[in-house]
Amino acid sequence: VPEDQADKLLLASWGLPKAVVEKYRTMGVVQMFEWQAECLMLGQVLEGKNLVYSAPTSAGKTLVAELLILKRVLETRKKALLILPFVSVAKEKNCYLQ
Repeated sequence: VPEDQADKLLLASWGLPKAVVEKYRTMGVVQMFEWQAECLMLGQVLEGKNLVYSAPTSAGKTLVAELLILKRVLETRKKALLILPFVSVAKEKNCYLQ
């Protein structure tokens, strides 16, 4: 992330509703890693273009997907489908995204 865009690491900089930012804060998520912000700033990803990214387990891939989904759902007022690989992860995200 360029130095002049360091604020893009903060979740509050992405135009999410305050309630969403606050919920993430209560879960200990206030800012992203540089690579996560870079993913969101690539091309036209925020306008719905495709993004393929890879990172190790527990690196934070899901946060990127969640933010992309949240932004699109809030901006387009359409529904989204989040497919997860394991029942345990699906149950965790169900509680998390409530």
